[in-house]
Amino acid sequence: MPYLPTIIANDFLQKASQEGRALTPLQVLKLVYLAHGWCLGVHRQPLIDEPVEAWRAGPVIRSLYNAIKQYGSNAITERLPVRWFSWGRALKIDATAAAILASVWVTYRRYGGVELAEITRAEGSPWWTTWKGLNENAMDAERWVIDNALIQAFYAQKIKAHNAGEGEHAALT
Repeated sequence: MPYLPTIIANDFLQKASQEGRALTPLQVLKLVYLAHGWCLGVHRQPLIDEPVEAWRAGPVIRSLYNAIKQYGSNAITERLPVRWFSWGRALKIDATAAAILASVWVTYRRYGGVELAEITRAEGSPWWTTWKGLNENAMDAERWVIDNALIQAFYAQKIKAHNAGEGEHAALT
């Protein structure tokens, strides 16, 4: 670990294809973010090494957004290109990451893009905490990054709540 966001996105696209389904850009963006969050919460390691930004529409990984924005709200019809020359980044998903991706897929595959966006923008979420701290006129891009420590703490707390018996739902959304 960590991986290019497009490698993680392609894994979700493959999972959907194997089930005869298609994913929209919004679904892919949110699934990759959720997988990154759960990986931070469980393993205290990032799944991707690119920053997650707080956009008005929710958490966004800019390079992934740029790779899929041409689809608009339509289904992504092909695997995303991967920059194989990316030094220092894993290109093949290891067993640890594969387990996170499988769990995230099973948990969130039934949700549409809007529902996934609502989950990632919920009050108290890392996006919400970052966004509420911004001045809407702020132009400093650094202030728009959602800190991985904030994401890790949020998902670690969800795991703790789940393990304390506060219900399955507490850990899954």
